[in-house]
Amino acid sequence: MLVAALIPAFREERFIRDVVTRTRAALETVLVIDDGSTDATGAEAESAGATVLRHPSNWGKGAAIKTGLRHLLDQGFDYVLLLDGDGQHLPEEIPRFIEETRRSGAQMIIGNRLHDLRTMPLVRKITNLFMSACISSVCKQKIPDSQCGFRMLHRNLIPHVFCETNNFDYETEMILIAARQNFSIAAVPISTVYGEEKSKIHPVRDTIRWLRLLARYRWGNAK
Repeated sequence: MLVAALIPAFREERFIRDVVTRTRAALETVLVIDDGSTDATGAEAESAGATVLRHPSNWGKGAAIKTGLRHLLDQGFDYVLLLDGDGQHLPEEIPRFIEETRRSGAQMIIGNRLHDLRTMPLVRKITNLFMSACISSVCKQKIPDSQCGFRMLHRNLIPHVFCETNNFDYETEMILIAARQNFSIAAVPISTVYGEEKSKIHPVRDTIRWLRLLARYRWGNAK
């Protein structure tokens, strides 16, 4: 089973070298998409041994993920593992995803931070529980932590997720597409890590986008 790591990154020069170094301890191939950063994100990732593709400007997290998925799909990998570049995901937990694919054969495996809520900030806890409940309802199956970006996709699923969404709601649409197309979805427990990173999600704009996306799939208007 060939697995590559994909890290979308925007202005993560403080964290990306460490994330790449630790990820390469688990997986040989690490691809970073520098989504128009104006700092040294790309250079730091390359110095740690990652392959780096650059967007000329900030196109959005979803667009960065799709750029990476297209590249890795052409390289013949069986699975692509996604994780963030800000240190919130522990690369040391990558083997959990690989073990789950071998156990269940699922085509999408999503990290689950909500198995232990003690260290999660209250606002994030409420938001994640609410969003996951909504997504589970639309998907008609239990998705414990729909907002977790630490996840793994099988190559058979990847061609289906090249949709028009380009921002943070893209990670939600991935799940909705996988469920609609009857791909199997599993979850693995992961650690909750919060440090000095700052969320790049716009609380109003991105929430509106998410609600519109959910409505499209709930009422059957999604393509």
